[in-house]
Amino acid sequence: MKEARIQVKVPLVPRPMMEESKQTSDAGMEKDKSMAMNTRNSAAEAKRTINPNPTGASDQSERESRRIRGPVIELDQFRRVKRRRMRTFGRGRRWSSGSRRWQPAAAVTGLLALALLIPAILVWPRTSDPVKPIPVTPSTGSVTNTVPVPAVPVTYPEPNVRVYLSATGTTMSLPLEEYVTGVVAAEMPAEFRLEALKAQAIAARTFIVRRLAAHDTSGVPSGDADVTDTVSHQVFIPPDQVEKEWTRLGKAEEWEKLQQAIRESRDAVMTYQGKAITASFFSTSNGYTENAEDVWGNVVPYLKSVASPWDQKLAPGFKETVTMKRSEILQKLNLSASAIPVTAQEGGSWMEVLSTTEGHRIKELQIAGSTFSGPEVRKLLGLRSSQFSWTTEGDEVQITTYGYGHGVGMSQWGANGMAQEGHTATQILKHYYTGISFGQASKMLAKQ
Repeated sequence: MKEARIQVKVPLVPRPMMEESKQTSDAGMEKDKSMAMNTRNSAAEAKRTINPNPTGASDQSERESRRIRGPVIELDQFRRVKRRRMRTFGRGRRWSSGSRRWQPAAAVTGLLALALLIPAILVWPRTSDPVKPIPVTPSTGSVTNTVPVPAVPVTYPEPNVRVYLSATGTTMSLPLEEYVTGVVAAEMPAEFRLEALKAQAIAARTFIVRRLAAHDTSGVPSGDADVTDTVSHQVFIPPDQVEKEWTRLGKAEEWEKLQQAIRESRDAVMTYQGKAITASFFSTSNGYTENAEDVWGNVVPYLKSVASPWDQKLAPGFKETVTMKRSEILQKLNLSASAIPVTAQEGGSWMEVLSTTEGHRIKELQIAGSTFSGPEVRKLLGLRSSQFSWTTEGDEVQITTYGYGHGVGMSQWGANGMAQEGHTATQILKHYYTGISFGQASKMLAKQ
């Protein structure tokens, strides 16, 4: 009996030819056909030898042959045909001899691309892994732009103020901001602009904070109070009385504006070199403020003479004339009438200005042979200002004053004039107080 060989039935699918000559293709196809016919004859002979029932096997083989439309070849023959076709069809996809010089460059380019791509793939963040920031250690002299972390605001307890009420002789204790409300209501007209009221609130708050920080109780009759409610310190009216009175007078809008000024300036004080300043203020200037040393004898760096031209235009009491007898003036100055020569009495030369201040007020004045300071005469005679002029008619002296107050610090009517021109409270205060800064009242008192 002959040895049977294993057969593999593979349908041959024609593959597209790329740029091949027709003679080579036809020759290959004719060789494939002859090999297929030989394979088919060999397969039929092997089947007749193995199968004792040639009739049934022949019928089955014919049915299978009809189902398979392609030629059947042996595995060895198939491999040889496949290699031949690969050699034939693959020639069209090879590089030409002119392109071979680019093959090394292409290989190097591919390797470089892989070298760059692989690290990027390795460090690419996974979906489940959080992206961790890379810490950077700043080197000496390097500039780093870091986002500032917002600071948590620190709050301090609001201090209390003890006010001696001169009308009843009792002491009232109330929070700082309520005390400032009562001072602004008493010290500045409610019709003033909001920014002027805010400037007044900061000045009033600064005044009392300076006293509290220094534990200053000077001028207070009772030892259990910090300040009085008079012009010796700051005029004060209890806030509940102010609200009741202003409501009765139909000034509800003014009351609301006053409260707004307190809210918007809350806890703010003026400072110089880290300490609360002496925030003196007065009603009306003569066109200028005064140096502190010309009024009080002590140099204060932030209380310097500045121009204040708004007062003359706005203040109703900018100019005032009073009439006094010569004897009354001498009496108030503690002078004797005999000290005035008769000729001087008739000509009125018994009063003479010796010098003036930088703020255009009288610095020194000679009266009946005695020398007085301008502020001293103003106080003894009860004048509105230390800038004044006079005329005499017989025994009467007409004295005309310009401005109202001691002239040191902020002019209230000047502040209102600046507010009308659009200046803010900060700008107003920096104009009247030279070189000042701003601080937090509660913080300053909490350190005491």
